[in-house]
Formats: sequence, C-alpha cells, structure tokens
Amino acid sequence: MNLWGIDLGGTKIECAVLDDQQNLKVIIRERVPTEADQGYEHIINQIKKLVDIVSEKLGEKPSKIGFATPGVLDPDTQTMKNCNTVCMNGKPMKTDLVTALGCKVELANDANCFALAEALMGAVQQVNPDAQVVFGVIMGTGVGGGLVVNGKAIYGKHGIGGEWGHNIIEENGESCYCGKSGCVEKVIAGPALEKFYLKLTGNPLKLKEILERHLAGTDTAASETIERMLEYYGRGISTLINVMDPDVIVIGGGVGNIDLLYTEGYERIKKYIFNNRIVQTPIVKPLLGDSAGVSEQRCCNNC
Repeated sequence: MNLWGIDLGGTKIECAVLDDQQNLKVIIRERVPTEADQGYEHIINQIKKLVDIVSEKLGEKPSKIGFATPGVLDPDTQTMKNCNTVCMNGKPMKTDLVTALGCKVELANDANCFALAEALMGAVQQVNPDAQVVFGVIMGTGVGGGLVVNGKAIYGKHGIGGEWGHNIIEENGESCYCGKSGCVEKVIAGPALEKFYLKLTGNPLKLKEILERHLAGTDTAASETIERMLEYYGRGISTLINVMDPDVIVIGGGVGNIDLLYTEGYERIKKYIFNNRIVQTPIVKPLLGDSAGVSEQRCCNNC
C-alpha cells in the first residue's frame, strides 16, 4: 500500500508518496505554493489542487493522508492552534480536509514529526540507537520542538508537548503572534536575527550574509547578531537539558545548519546547564536531510 504524506509549510505545500513495500521508496514528490496571504480557504484549495495533481500523475487516489502541520489540532476543540500561519488558527482543518479530499486524514505537528522521524529512522540511530528521550529542535523561520520518549511523540494534555519556542527568554523582547513578548522564536529564529541586524544597521540582509560577514570579521553588527544567536541558543537549549535531560538533541531548520551552534553554541550551553558545567548530550544535525519530510509523513501516518 502506498503511503501519502503532505508537509504543510508557510511558503510551500509538499506531497510525497512512498512505496511501503519497497523500503519506503519515493514514488512521486510534488509541491505547490501555500500562498497563505490569501487566507485559510485558499490553503485548503491549494492542498486539494496538489492532491489532484499527484493523483492524476500516479493514477490512483489516496485512501489516507498524513499531514505534518504548523501548530497543532487542539484535542478538545478539534480546531487548529499555535500556528505561525495564523489564518489556520481556530479552524477545523481536519474536518475540512476530509470534506475536501474525500479520504481519511491524520494531522500531526511538524516538529513532533521531525523529532519522531530522526529518532526512529535518522540521526539518533547513528548516535545512540538505545536513546529513550529525544528532543527535536526546529530553528528556521520559526522555532519549534518535538519530544519523543521510548519511540512515541509526546503531545501532552493540551497537545503542546515540546513547544519550547514560545517560552519567554528575553524580558521586554519583541511581541510574538502567540500574545507574549520575548519568546525564543522572536530571538533566535532566522527572521528575528535578520530584524535585529536591520535595527543595528538599517541594512536588510539575509542571515546567510550576516554569518559570512561575521566569519570574515568585517562587520561588528554582524558579529553582534551572531553573538546574540549563540548566547540565547545556549540559554534555551540548557533549559531543555535541565528539564528533560534528553539522550540526544537533533537540530533542524535553516538556522540549525550553522556550524557555530555545534561548537561555540555548545560552549554557551555549559554556562547555564545544571551539571557542573559539563554537557554530555549529543547535539547533532538531522540525518534525513531533504528526505526528512518524507519520513515525517510515514511517522505521521503511524501516529
């Protein structure tokens, strides 16, 4: 039986179909833009458009689709919450997708899917295959997290297990869509770091170029921006370790590709960890890379 999965992102919606009988071989992969600025109904229509495209190319329709979503489906109200694609919040997305697609639908938070995929099929299997507690961090356009214990994603009473990105880390910091100020996401996510540099210089640069300027030693504002990232990364990750003491932490997302997080960032964690300044937790990049979205969908289907 083929496995259908969709990764619902803020800028793109990607569908992958895997052959479960052929070692999860990807049969087809397609994507369309999310175009979230056009509203919730448009997102539903874009998803249906994508499924129709894949169905026509594949010559079959899905009986079930697993979705990795921003935010989470509230277990009580059955509506979406905590989505940084804010037009989705408060909407009965699972019900609407079942109606639009005419098949069974399962939704799971994208960060939980990421953590579960890396724990069961990715980097954790190389670093510590006996790991009982795994935390997956996503640092990109936003900051999210997923907690896996004994091979199971932990959603919690409110469905918000692992949401470390919306804890306050900077007093009187930037306002967040979640209603608080100074959240981890508003400090070390890519757009937040770019905004910090813009305030210092008036020059709108992407994080990649800011990092290049820091490494070249040619831009004090760039170095101040990267210093800010490292310091608050150290504080944030140390809190995860102090509370959960995971066996492995996997860092995904575009910001997570910055090598300094695994060297200098590791040293910053030592300043705040409640363990005599010793950090033994492996903190690693994801193994699945571009295939992570595909693997997430299998996990989502099996949630």
